[in-house]
Amino acid sequence: MEHFLAALAGLSDPLNLIILIGGTAVGILIGAMPGLGSVLAITLALPLTFVMGPEPSIALLLGLYAGSVYGGSLSAILINTPGTPQAAATVFDGYPMMQQGKGDFALGWATVASTIGGVISVIVLIVAAPALARLGLKFGPIEYFAVGVFALTCVVSVSENNLVKGVLACVLGLLAATIGQDPLTGDVRMHFSNFNLMAGIALVPFLVGLFALSEVIWRVAENVSAADRPTSTAGFRFPSMSDIAARWRVFGKSALIGTGIGTLPGVGATASSMVSYAEARRSSPNRENFGKGEPDGIIASETANNAVTGGALVPTLSLGIPGDPITAVMLGALIIQGITPGPRLFIENADLMVFIFLSLFVVNLALLPLGALMGPIFSRAIRAPEPVLLAVIVVLLAIGTFSVNYNGFDLLVMLAAGLLGFAMRLLRFPLAPVVIGFVLGPVIEQSLRQGLVIARGDFLYFLQQPIALGLFVASGLFMAWAAWRHWNDRRTNKPDQKDGAK
Repeated sequence: MEHFLAALAGLSDPLNLIILIGGTAVGILIGAMPGLGSVLAITLALPLTFVMGPEPSIALLLGLYAGSVYGGSLSAILINTPGTPQAAATVFDGYPMMQQGKGDFALGWATVASTIGGVISVIVLIVAAPALARLGLKFGPIEYFAVGVFALTCVVSVSENNLVKGVLACVLGLLAATIGQDPLTGDVRMHFSNFNLMAGIALVPFLVGLFALSEVIWRVAENVSAADRPTSTAGFRFPSMSDIAARWRVFGKSALIGTGIGTLPGVGATASSMVSYAEARRSSPNRENFGKGEPDGIIASETANNAVTGGALVPTLSLGIPGDPITAVMLGALIIQGITPGPRLFIENADLMVFIFLSLFVVNLALLPLGALMGPIFSRAIRAPEPVLLAVIVVLLAIGTFSVNYNGFDLLVMLAAGLLGFAMRLLRFPLAPVVIGFVLGPVIEQSLRQGLVIARGDFLYFLQQPIALGLFVASGLFMAWAAWRHWNDRRTNKPDQKDGAK
């Protein structure tokens, strides 16, 4: 009870509330801008967290996270372009409703569905995460190493159907994490006679450059013209309570699908919305209207992708395993604050954990008034010239990155990481595995070497620990399943290729 009261006192702080609501509003705006997305929203805020305490930092990141996921639905409905990949399925029925003159109802359904999905995911986070945290006292270096190995297997899920490129990207992140001082001996490694590299590569400029700056460079290279964007306006209208109650099955099923898939490391909200949409279309009595402006389609997509926000935090907070690329960046943000996600987080930072639960709950409730306010306004904001928008983003990135350490070398790291990210996008390498390797690399290395000290160099001792053995077996089974799926896909595609050749 004392932890709840302490967290409630922190959330009642006017500054924290302002940051929470303001972060949600900014997240909605960024999420609604096609091509920017949740990762950009969070990486933009990373430098700010250095000058803020843990509670306001987490409030800001959670607001940006949930707000940006919801914001993608606005552009999906209004201009037939999902602001984020998570809203891809929302386009199927959202824009047809807009064309039918029901854009106000489409925005209302998306807002209600996002709120319900987010609230259910918070409840699951509250129930499931502490249960996992009870294992905390049983975790030592060997168990942490096993968790790190298991976390690396999620590279398979975020490799965008190219496992080889995903593994290579992860190895690149692991190598980048080894630059600087040895965690045990203090020896300097791979500094290339550069004094600035002796402390290693800073997390903030690396993440900001890899995701945000590379996105800006990519969009400039694409030379997308804003003149071709459709301009549409819409009001906002909430559906009636009777209509909401009549679709409770769609809400419930989609929320469970989104939360369940969100807890699986590396799967993400895009997959959950697609799975939920497919299931809703299969089971809905209005299945013939899907793709023509059916509210059930919007409900399925938006409930699921917003339910992922809480679900993805379960492995992130409880085990230190990022649930998706967005929580991989949030994992880095927590580490910046000196908070180490993992089984002991609930023991060592109980007040902070309750604060996260309450904040995420408030953020999802805030989507209702903010959605009603920003939905109509967005139709004007989306017309801003893209060159101006990208220029403002670059300036914010540079100022934010430099302000962390007041070190010009960080700007060079950001630029190098941005060019690296652009090159990887050009060569169709996924970016998420790089972050996973970079964030988990130090944890894996330190835990492995500490474990070997405990085992006196005998790696077989690792397999004699029940928790570690279970995680190793789970990692092996997951990799075997991924290899079988990859082999099966290649085998089933061969007849299609032959038929195409004929």
